[in-house]
Amino acid sequence: MTRHDFRQLDVFGSRPLSGNPLAVVVDADDLDAGQRQAFARWTGLAETTFLSEPTDRSADYQVHIHTPERELPFAGHPTLGSAVAWLDAGGRPAEEGRVVQQCAAGLVPVRVDGPRLAFAAPPLTRYEPVESELLDRVATGLGLTREDILDASWLVNGPEWLGVRLASAEQVLGVQLVPAGVLGLDIGVVGPHPAGAEVQFEVRAFIPGGAVPEDPVTGSLNAGLAHWLMDTGRAPDSYVAAQGTAIGGAGRVHVERDAEALWIGGDVAPVVSGTVDL
Repeated sequence: MTRHDFRQLDVFGSRPLSGNPLAVVVDADDLDAGQRQAFARWTGLAETTFLSEPTDRSADYQVHIHTPERELPFAGHPTLGSAVAWLDAGGRPAEEGRVVQQCAAGLVPVRVDGPRLAFAAPPLTRYEPVESELLDRVATGLGLTREDILDASWLVNGPEWLGVRLASAEQVLGVQLVPAGVLGLDIGVVGPHPAGAEVQFEVRAFIPGGAVPEDPVTGSLNAGLAHWLMDTGRAPDSYVAAQGTAIGGAGRVHVERDAEALWIGGDVAPVVSGTVDL
């Protein structure tokens, strides 16, 4: 076994311990995929990341992102949390105010501005309407009728999200997952809050059959939803989404599109630091 620096952080929270927890193992170059997966399964968190030296000279560090079941090519809250953990462990980016992360999906720029970071949303590799027969299953799995679903789209940017749009945040919060018919799907649900509310959208992310069946706050899903909502004229170029409300959290995702990129931002708070023997 080898001793490694370790961090656990709260990502996208709007108050202490209200976002999505992330475990990060620093200087993990000596760990193979099996060792990484075993530790990610042991933590039981939605994701655990492992930082190592980049193989791309344009990157500041490389990250492997694991759920308790598998490795992901990209994920949002692990990107923000890993950047903070790398900086906290003494990392120095090549460019002031910007970290470049290497992951299986490619290079991901991260803007660093105090406790709030933002990553540039990767492109969608599948972005098309959901097949009618599958949408029937999804409606049943969410405890909805087909008439409740205003629209649905594949939003694949690493994780294979299936996005569902409802008429209101109230409907989103009322969803009761019936997992049996939708096992193996990753489903994101979004609906607007009333005008004048603190946040503009409510989001929920379901992973039926997973170790974490409802994700507290999900950067990759919010990135896909932002592309979709903006492209269809349902959202402005800047807005805030809430997530985690239904499971006792208070996540906030800050979305902004500028000439350079679509940025998905949130606050990151270190909570635990120490070492781990792996």
